[in-house]
Amino acid sequence: MDAIDLSLVELLQGNARLSYAELARQVGLSAPAVHERVGKLESGGVVRAYRAEVEPEAIGLGVTALIGIVEDSGGDTDDVLEAFRRMPEIESCYFMAGVESFLLKARVGTIAELEQLIVRLNRTPGVASTRTGIALSTKWENRPQPLARPAT
Repeated sequence: MDAIDLSLVELLQGNARLSYAELARQVGLSAPAVHERVGKLESGGVVRAYRAEVEPEAIGLGVTALIGIVEDSGGDTDDVLEAFRRMPEIESCYFMAGVESFLLKARVGTIAELEQLIVRLNRTPGVASTRTGIALSTKWENRPQPLARPAT
């Protein structure tokens, strides 16, 4: 990835709806050249998706929880992960170092729905225990990281 590719990635992180013409104007290339570069970034797995970032509360998901999962020593990790994937409330899943094997970020509409999710998690084969924290507010999330520029 060269400096132009990095610039394209940064621009798309800021606004994925920019046209190829606008991207081209900002990086100093033609729109067809930018189209080809973005296509390569997509096919190479650098750009994985384009999404609308919505306000969770506006769509009825006002409760955000971070749930630590302690895995049962006899549990199969792949089976546990598959069970998590089938739970639409779980937005993110991180494999962790330490006592907890996974950290899940979940969004639900109510505390009662969170309770139901925690019960389902605790009943999942391979899960020994959970530890839940509830976010009181979100100060920021999904903040793009500055990209490292290649040495010149």
